[in-house]
Amino acid sequence: MKKQQPQISEDKILEASWELLGDEGIEKFSMRRLADRLGIQAPSLYWYFKSKQQLYQHLANQISKMILNEFHSDGDWKVQMEGLAISIRSVLRRYPCSTQLMMQTLPHEPDMIRFTNRMLLCMESTPLKQEQKLQAVLTLVNYVFFFVLDNYEHQRTVSVMLKDQGELPGGEMIQLMDSMSETEAGLFRRMHKGGLFEMMGSEGSFEFGLKLILSGIEQVIKEQEN
Repeated sequence: MKKQQPQISEDKILEASWELLGDEGIEKFSMRRLADRLGIQAPSLYWYFKSKQQLYQHLANQISKMILNEFHSDGDWKVQMEGLAISIRSVLRRYPCSTQLMMQTLPHEPDMIRFTNRMLLCMESTPLKQEQKLQAVLTLVNYVFFFVLDNYEHQRTVSVMLKDQGELPGGEMIQLMDSMSETEAGLFRRMHKGGLFEMMGSEGSFEFGLKLILSGIEQVIKEQEN
């Protein structure tokens, strides 16, 4: 008797996609691997999603919807932009490779369009020109995306090095820097030995970067008003 394939649905495919992204990363994500995880033949997936890119679009749409659901800020532009950044980071940190998905897709899905529109509304009350409002939002969002992505890639790199070598080559790096001149590596060496780079990816680091961006936008607004 022929073995029946498991019943699947769009929701089950999306759920399995997140699991696969968490286990393998986006670099190794494929429709074949996804089908194997679901216990089905790969062609069955194409009844639901015509391509891997279309699947990515739906995953990014899910992320957009979750950000919208978490973002409840009705203050002035600065409060809204801060709340937006915090909400985006919060969601992206919970879903593996979600930053890459947001960067590799276009806002062609309903919730992605709603998300984009809501982002733009954050700056609408300011006296900036429309292109400046857009640039302000893009600068903020790109900062959050890169901050989350950089931390994600750092953790993956650390994991790979620990798996391959059993430890991080910190001692070798210090020896190398100590062999270099003050001009070549002095400041980097002092900051590294002082533990300053350990703050990368931290709450404090994120908040300070966000403050820099918002303060810069605020300064441009003041210049416009004067």
